[in-house]
Amino acid sequence: MIKKLFTGLCLSASLVVGTAYAATDYPTRPITVVVPFSPGGATDILARLLGERLAEKLGQPVVVENKPGAGTMIASNHVARAKPDGYTFLLAASSLGIAPSIYSKVDYDPVKDFTAVTQVASVVHVLEVTPSLPVKNVQELITYLKAHPGEVSYASVGIGTSTHLEAEMFKSMAGVDMQEIPYKGSAPALTDLVAGRVQVMFDAWASSGPFAKSGKTRVLAVTTDTPSKSVPDIPTISTAVPGFSAMPWLGLVAPAGTPAPIVDRIYTEIAATLKEPAVQEKFTSLGLDAIGSDPATFAAFIEKDIKTWGKVAKDANIRLD
Repeated sequence: MIKKLFTGLCLSASLVVGTAYAATDYPTRPITVVVPFSPGGATDILARLLGERLAEKLGQPVVVENKPGAGTMIASNHVARAKPDGYTFLLAASSLGIAPSIYSKVDYDPVKDFTAVTQVASVVHVLEVTPSLPVKNVQELITYLKAHPGEVSYASVGIGTSTHLEAEMFKSMAGVDMQEIPYKGSAPALTDLVAGRVQVMFDAWASSGPFAKSGKTRVLAVTTDTPSKSVPDIPTISTAVPGFSAMPWLGLVAPAGTPAPIVDRIYTEIAATLKEPAVQEKFTSLGLDAIGSDPATFAAFIEKDIKTWGKVAKDANIRLD
């Protein structure tokens, strides 16, 4: 009995020492951050910026590996199955939690298969209209849409995307009807918005900003429930539609089971990086608002986000099978 007790105590002690060692000795080799999009986009640029800062702070290279495709599911599946040793992370997007609501077969569980590290940023999205539409704010748009039910079309940059779901949530919460016109990306959708072939669009500020600044489109509001740090002068949709809140996000997650001390170390370093003025300036140029939430807060946010978009997708009957 005493021998068994002694053996158990030794095992427990070794686990504690092992965990502490993993935290203090980590990292001892390069870290990989998987990006679910092609090189050159905002997410890729963000990953490389954070990778450079992390490499400086951790003393090991941070390699960015691009794995685009299947609505970001290729990258997500890859990381979900990676060894939870703190050397593989995913710079995930909102699609991590949206996918299970719109695809019948998803090989990962966005909650059970990942460990939340930190929400790095929110992606600034805006509600905009073609200049010929006689509205100057969200309330005027709602009034116009109610007076012309089903006559106005909105552009989405793909079925099941964040902007598509935002438009459907707006329709439901505002009690209006618009016809969706799906496009393969933001560029062709914006071209038709400028030309007036579609009248309304939800899109990322990074792509829409130049058109709005030149007067080719009219931005009415941001989708978040509080003003964006990047464009603080643009009002929120919630001023006219109470409770409306859509925050497309980018965040770092790791395979489930990644040691907590390692997760906390990465979170701490990224949170400090996000406070650097040069980094914040770069984020603004990419149409991003820096966040830097702790792991527990980010985990709770993901779960809430999944429920929000799951309901929107179900109510609007949005499926991609």
